[in-house]
Amino acid sequence: MVTPPAHDSAPFCPLTSPPEVVRALPPVTSRGATARSRPRPAPLRDPGQEPPWILVPGNAAVPASYRGHPYVYPGGVGPEGEPCRQLLSLFVITNLGALALYLLFGTLSYYFIFDHELKKHPQFLENQVSREISYAVRSLPWISVPTVALFFAEVRGYSKLYDNIEDSPYGWSGVFLSMLSFLFFTDMGIYWIHRGLHHRLFYKRFHKPHHVWKIATPFASHAFHPVDGFMQSLPYHVYPFLFPLHKVTYLGLYIFVNVWTISIHDGDYRVPRLLRHVINGSAHHTDHHLYFDYNYGQYFTLWDKIGGSYKSPTSFEGKGPHDYLRKLREKDPGASNGIGASKKDPGASNGTVASKTE
Repeated sequence: MVTPPAHDSAPFCPLTSPPEVVRALPPVTSRGATARSRPRPAPLRDPGQEPPWILVPGNAAVPASYRGHPYVYPGGVGPEGEPCRQLLSLFVITNLGALALYLLFGTLSYYFIFDHELKKHPQFLENQVSREISYAVRSLPWISVPTVALFFAEVRGYSKLYDNIEDSPYGWSGVFLSMLSFLFFTDMGIYWIHRGLHHRLFYKRFHKPHHVWKIATPFASHAFHPVDGFMQSLPYHVYPFLFPLHKVTYLGLYIFVNVWTISIHDGDYRVPRLLRHVINGSAHHTDHHLYFDYNYGQYFTLWDKIGGSYKSPTSFEGKGPHDYLRKLREKDPGASNGIGASKKDPGASNGTVASKTE
């Protein structure tokens, strides 16, 4: 065995040691014997030139250009900056991040905000919570495929995302203005996409699976058909290609919109009285699940009012799901027993009239 010369006190590493040390290392078999039959690295064209291949622990040969790089992916994925490695990293991060956000905030909302009395509503399905989670977990990886393509374009520098506040056209004021414009731009985009998904050409195939949950829980928030889920997220990704946006702001807003999506499915209708007809909260979205043709907006009611699809929430008028349960208990204390009863007729027994599109 060849002992490498001591150039300094740093630990020996084939990826960072001088070329003559790497050249002196013969390939060995798992038993320690020299493998004469194994191909050796290509000879040097010039004595002062580094070899095109170097050996790393485990007798693997990698390009010498990788030397000194902190990470070497197996299977030829390559170093940082390589498209394949970036795509792989983005796919893993996007899937794990989306799943973590969904399960973490969905669970917190379900146990600490969601009113479990709603599970006694006749429109609440049998095993609904587990079905919502299962549908969402199966859809998220498919939603991430086109999402990763857009993230990849952003990482490669095709968007208007920037790193430093100094790069903002208006400094900190520009950062705050971009937050507001992001919310209004995406609210407008989601309104029209969501409304389009209710068209008879698309509703049954792509959007109806989300409307299975008439009395939704926080776990219904991401229980979309993959096409539906991606299309309604598209405005979030389009924005940074059109307008400057700080990268950290973009990440924070992306987390916020996922949490907001969970919140409008949590059955908590509390909104400051002055904002009841401005903020598109859980009360508005609950009526959307029950009536189908109203309240398509994401954050605000502006576009519903412009588009003629605004409906004042029934929960604010004493006619919502909680009110229905209360009247049901008063009429027959044993009627509301928590057993889902809407599989055969999703539009029945909820005190509402289903839309024609359903």
